[in-house]
Parts: sequence; structure tokens; C-alpha cells
Amino acid sequence: MGLCAKDLLDMGQLSPEEIELILQTGKEMKTIIKRDIKKVPTLRGKTMVTLFYEPSTRTRTSFELAGKYMSADVVNISTSASSVVKGESIKDTGMTLQMMGMDLVVIRHNMAGAPHLLAKNLKARVINGGDGFHEHPTQALLDMMTIKDKLGGFAGLKVAIIGDILHSRVARSNLSGLIKMGAQVWICGPPTLIPPGLEKLGAKVTYSMEEALRGAQVVMMLRIQLERQKAGMFPTLREYSRIFGLNSQNLKLADKDCLVMHPGPINRGLELSGEVADCSQSLINEQVTNGVSVRMALLYLMLGQKGE
Repeated sequence: MGLCAKDLLDMGQLSPEEIELILQTGKEMKTIIKRDIKKVPTLRGKTMVTLFYEPSTRTRTSFELAGKYMSADVVNISTSASSVVKGESIKDTGMTLQMMGMDLVVIRHNMAGAPHLLAKNLKARVINGGDGFHEHPTQALLDMMTIKDKLGGFAGLKVAIIGDILHSRVARSNLSGLIKMGAQVWICGPPTLIPPGLEKLGAKVTYSMEEALRGAQVVMMLRIQLERQKAGMFPTLREYSRIFGLNSQNLKLADKDCLVMHPGPINRGLELSGEVADCSQSLINEQVTNGVSVRMALLYLMLGQKGE
């Protein structure tokens, strides 16, 4: 069994059964990462390209490792050193790569919808590695794998997503996936950083950290994306940290075994204290490992199935 669609562009296209398949496959792939020799021949002869128009460490590196662990040929395209700087369009860049024989492209772009445009024009498969303020489906899947590993499932869980929701594609993808799997998602942050209409998607919205944290089994903190903000959305960083930062004191409001998560990179002392980032409840490093596992699972399901 594979995925129904040719491409992975957003969480909305995945059924609960497909999400479960990806997470279960990711769990199996994790055993490969723990081996001394991290190599299987599953994707030998397949070629994947990472096409990133924005800086990335975790996503790009984990896709590259996922491909290499599965014996795919992996090519990284730096747009600053490609024909993109000469004005070449996304479509033409994609077509050029396809004519060279690639099977799959992972694209990150600062404009929402760029992966959809590429997918519509290519026979090769496309994975959205993050587009503008829209979605980041593989981050949501690795977050969901991390939660399932620790808690066994999603039904009835209170998950608090806190921070810069307005600029967060991670929040949108997690909201879609978690609600689809039966979790109760609370969104919290300054009113200026929470877009309207989230209640229609099934979220509970609050501007109170206390309300968001109380009884939560999972707390997902988001990075303040200062580079995306065109105007000041809150008075000072110090005030933001005081009201919406996670620390050892307000963490006590959550479930005693509450999981602490963050997609990274972390602004220590701003979104969460260093003490919380390094505590036993923090799964930030495990999220990174699961990122490779989930991306290996997607490559297998999209490229490694018989008949592909």
C-alpha cells in the first residue's frame, strides 16, 4: 500500500489511514537509523533533488540523509548558485531537472503555493518542504510520530500550540493533522499573532497561557519569526517572553508528564527557557531523529513501492 496522491503538498490531502501508514512506516525506518551501518538498497537507481529557496538546516539535511540511507542519488540545488538568480521560473527549473531524469523533488519556497505549481507541471513527484505561511506537512508528520511514540495515539489529547501562529506553516499543518486524528488542539499567542478563522478549522483559541497549558498532555512552542514580521506585533521581546514564554513554573499547569516540543531552531530564553528545553520532558532532539525516519517513510511510500 502506498499513498493515493502523486505528491505530498499539504496535510489536508492525507486520510487518517494514510497518516497512520506513514507513522507506522516511519517507526520501522527508525530501526535503520539506529544501526551501525545505516544503509538499505530500497531506492537504488532513484534520484531526488532538494530545491530550497529559503535557508534550512533540519529539513534539508534530514531529507538528504533519508535519501542517502535508502541508497537514492541525492542532489542539492542551491538557488543562489543556480539559474534562479538569472530569473528562471520555478516551472522552468523543475522542467530542466526533470529532463535530467529526477524522480522526486523536495521544494521549500517563501511563496505559498509554489510546490503546487511545480507539482502541476511535473511528472516527477513533489514534496512540500514548507511554502510561505501555508504548510509544512513533513514537520507535522514527524511531530505526530513523536507524540504517538510517547503517548500511543491522539484521540482525546489536549495539544497546546503556542506562539507566532500567524507566520507558522508548522502550526497550520499540525492543526490539520492532529484534529483529523482526534486530538483537541488549543491555539495560544498574542492576538496580533493569531489569524482569524482557526475555530472553523476545529481549534480552540485563547490568549491566556494558563488556559492553554492547563491539563495539556503536549505543549508545542513555536519560534518567533522576527525575519517574517513586517511590523512590531508585540511591544518587546522581554514582554513576550514574560507572558507567552514557557518556563518551569507555568509548565506545572500542564499534565505532570506533559511532552514539550519545538520545531526548531529555538530562541532560548524567548519561547522557552533553557531549563525547559533541556528537561526530561523535552522531545526537541527526538523530533530531529523522527524527522529523518518520517522522510525515509515518505520516500519509500512514494518511490519504493513495487510498480512505481
